[in-house]
Amino acid sequence: MGAVELIGVVLFLGVLCAESKYMVYNTSAGIDAGKINVHLVPHTHDDVGWLKTVDQYYVGSNNSIQAFFQRWWNDQSELTQSIVKKLVNSGQLEFINGGMCMHDEAVPHYIDMIDQTTLGHRFLKEEFGVTPRIGWQIDPFGHSAVQAYLLGAEVGFDSFFFGRIDYQDRIKRKKEKSLEVIWRGSKSLGSSAQIFAGAFPENYEPPPGFYFEVNADSPVVQDNVNLFDYNVQDRVNDFVAAAIAQANITRTNHIMWTMGTDFRYQYAHTWYRNMDKLIHYVNKDGRVNALYSTPSIYTDAKYATSKSWPLKIEDYFPYADRANAYWTGYFTSRPALKFYVRKMSGYYLAARQLEFFKGRNDSGPNTDSLADAMAIAQHHDAVTGTEKQHVANDYAKRLSIGYTEAEKVVASSLACLTDSKSSFGCGDPTTNFQQCPLLNITYCPASEADLSHGKNLIVVVYNSLGWKREDVIRFPVVNEDVTVHDSEGRKIESQLVPIVDAYVDLRKYYARAYLGSSPGDVPKYWIAFTVSVPPLGFSTYTISASKKPGAGSTKSSIYKFQEGEKPAIEVGEGNLKLTLSAPSGKIINYVNNRNLVEESVEQSFSYYTGYNGVNDKAPQNSGAYVFRPNGTYHIKAEQASLTVIQGPLINEVHQQINPWIFQTTRLYKEKEHVEVEFIVGPVPIDDEFGKEVATQITTSLENSKTFYTDSNGRDFIKRIRDFRTDWDLEVNQPVAGNYYPINLGIYIRDSKKEFSVLVDRSLGGSSIVDGQIELMLHRRLLLDDSRGVDEALNETVCVLDDCRGLAVQGKYYYRIDPLGEGAKWRRSFGQEIYSPLLLAFAEEDGENWMSSHTPTFSAIDASYSLPDNVALITLQELDDGKVLLRLAHLYEVGEDSDLSVMSKVELKKLFPGKKIAKVRELSLSANQEREEMEKRRLVWKVEGESENQNENPKVVRGAPVDPKKLEVELAPMEIRTFVMEFEVDLMSTTFKRIVDA
Repeated sequence: MGAVELIGVVLFLGVLCAESKYMVYNTSAGIDAGKINVHLVPHTHDDVGWLKTVDQYYVGSNNSIQAFFQRWWNDQSELTQSIVKKLVNSGQLEFINGGMCMHDEAVPHYIDMIDQTTLGHRFLKEEFGVTPRIGWQIDPFGHSAVQAYLLGAEVGFDSFFFGRIDYQDRIKRKKEKSLEVIWRGSKSLGSSAQIFAGAFPENYEPPPGFYFEVNADSPVVQDNVNLFDYNVQDRVNDFVAAAIAQANITRTNHIMWTMGTDFRYQYAHTWYRNMDKLIHYVNKDGRVNALYSTPSIYTDAKYATSKSWPLKIEDYFPYADRANAYWTGYFTSRPALKFYVRKMSGYYLAARQLEFFKGRNDSGPNTDSLADAMAIAQHHDAVTGTEKQHVANDYAKRLSIGYTEAEKVVASSLACLTDSKSSFGCGDPTTNFQQCPLLNITYCPASEADLSHGKNLIVVVYNSLGWKREDVIRFPVVNEDVTVHDSEGRKIESQLVPIVDAYVDLRKYYARAYLGSSPGDVPKYWIAFTVSVPPLGFSTYTISASKKPGAGSTKSSIYKFQEGEKPAIEVGEGNLKLTLSAPSGKIINYVNNRNLVEESVEQSFSYYTGYNGVNDKAPQNSGAYVFRPNGTYHIKAEQASLTVIQGPLINEVHQQINPWIFQTTRLYKEKEHVEVEFIVGPVPIDDEFGKEVATQITTSLENSKTFYTDSNGRDFIKRIRDFRTDWDLEVNQPVAGNYYPINLGIYIRDSKKEFSVLVDRSLGGSSIVDGQIELMLHRRLLLDDSRGVDEALNETVCVLDDCRGLAVQGKYYYRIDPLGEGAKWRRSFGQEIYSPLLLAFAEEDGENWMSSHTPTFSAIDASYSLPDNVALITLQELDDGKVLLRLAHLYEVGEDSDLSVMSKVELKKLFPGKKIAKVRELSLSANQEREEMEKRRLVWKVEGESENQNENPKVVRGAPVDPKKLEVELAPMEIRTFVMEFEVDLMSTTFKRIVDA
């Protein structure tokens, strides 16, 4: 599908004729070194879905003609396309940012940000041969460190402009003339990934009085002396006054006016006619110099002044646009959509790998549809949850369509790889693999086959990580007496875990919502067993009915707590043990026998009542964007609601916290973390109050107001409660003003221990009380927060006439380590959360499946795996047959004593059996040679630092790849992008032709 937003296009159409046939306006002015230069940058900001869906915006309704460039481009004639290309070549039309959308910066994962930017940059490169130079993130609600250094400097941008920063921060920066800075977003990459960054004085609109949409209130420039309302001098005076006012808060004699805003230039003539007149008459006046410009021209002008700029580190979160209006609610808004996006992200990564192993098929199913859907979903009014409900539905529908096609790619690729014992490759794969995208609601038709009549269930488990993985998988089964065997025929220990009522209810209602009919009988059990899967490969397991009664899976023991029986209950089969207090299970004694960590943990739920500010002097409700609590209400766990499930692999504690919150605390024998699974909802609103549901995990750690949250799943940033690095914070919202976006995790530490919590989707969180971590899990609100969406965040699901508030199922994970040892778990297990094992099911068709198929596979050398500190984040065959490869170092400088070091990847072992013909290193978005990008990079001066680069701290980067050794070095936090070409022999060419046939 695809839709490069028009926000990535800056329009500069040059000289336009005036209404009078005798008047030609002079708009040819360039830069005047002796005057204030007002750079007029015409732009429009067109959301890829917000109040309307992406299609509705493009087609137009309510007399609107909003468009998106890629779609528009594909609809044009060759003549129009030729004209546009001439405008691009002349510099009159400039592409900036250039992603498929203007992604959000709080809640997307960094891999998704990279992927959507790469997709847009590839389109611009292929169609126009251009590489955008400027970042243009004018509307996202706060700005991340990852955006600055990774999606800014590392994609080759020379500057980065944005609109929204905290109102207190903006006031201070205006006084100090520090709206424009050198932003050094990465502690690890330092000055090697810094960027010139500018916040606009007042969002991304023109100064007041200079809006020239056809229906705008601003006075037009009336320059016909024979007509009433002649106002040239008045308009020139207004222009000069506004220019001087902005110059007084800006360094150098260059200022930018963003001439446009949301959905403007629907009738472009009125804008250009008035800007032509202003440039002409202002320059005749001579006090300031006005010129048509672009962000690139403006950036080059700033650079040419050779000034030094203030240094900015960390990020611009959280964002408030006025008192009591912190935009921290959207960190959690629409949690089910956020999970769907994250789930599809990991799936897309795995699907591209399998598509590469099999060989891309341009004419058949491929991953392109999912790529487009995922790209649009990163938009700052998509995954954020700040769109209208029907638009959120549209994003989910596109993801579902993309998944359906990618699912076929995965199934056919696995069939090809498992069938490869055939001498004819996989021209006609015999295995029809099924997958289970609805496992989160305990629905998996493929695994629910009746095995009592001799059928066997084949389970192929694919691992998209670059290292071997051992983990417990689980899925529903209908038979009680079943046995699990690995590919060698060895019996594998397995456990049957009962499916409890809370999940039965979830399955019945939501499966019916998805299917349009009831899903049939509910299985009684999950089967759980440990799998061992090679890197970038799969293992195969067989599930069959036991030949002897009682010889199959171990049934879990079930203990329902009776009030007054026991004061405490211990669970855990491995090193980690939890002792829960009875009857509530609220207080937990956490003991790790391996590292001797012991800690008292209290886990609880509460909700904030959404503030109703309708009658206030300065109205501000809690809504989709804004989190404004009106009191906290602690949720007391129901008595006698504790059930303990125990078995050889998994121990679980089930708690019905209240009628609309159910929680499972889970321990795995071979793991040293706690998994907490929750069902929250439907959140009741019969009292006519909206609610924002949070969970708190409290320890005795003395963290002195300090905690750490990730930036888009990448770097961790230090946070201090009620404090900002850049200004003296005036606290007006002690909870909402301390919330931060969490994509990977959050942790606290003291002098002895560190306590880490990892999440399965983006959400908001904080440490509001020392020793405690708080996560917001769900929001259901009844009022709009007056930020444009004009709709309450009240998600409701209807199945026929049964309408309910949305229930959200999810997980978070926690662990306590000795000080300095937590990073290994956060980074390695964080990768496992992002890239879960992919399960595919088939029924054995009579023959011995294991002997007639390839039951195990790894794409890399049998003796090799990626280093523990490196992840493969992109492996993708491109349209031209070349292969895109990205490798990411997972650790920051100083984060871990063993793993925050230079690492090395051996490409020959990563691609055994393939002859590497050529390796080119590219920019992060793969649209230019890395070496050329570095040569063109503008080197900005920073206040307080020496102009002699040799005197500043040296940043270590991986060395260029030796074409003979073919080894890739990665320094901490470094991501390196390559396009690879392989020598193709006749055998593999024939094989691909068979696959494509």
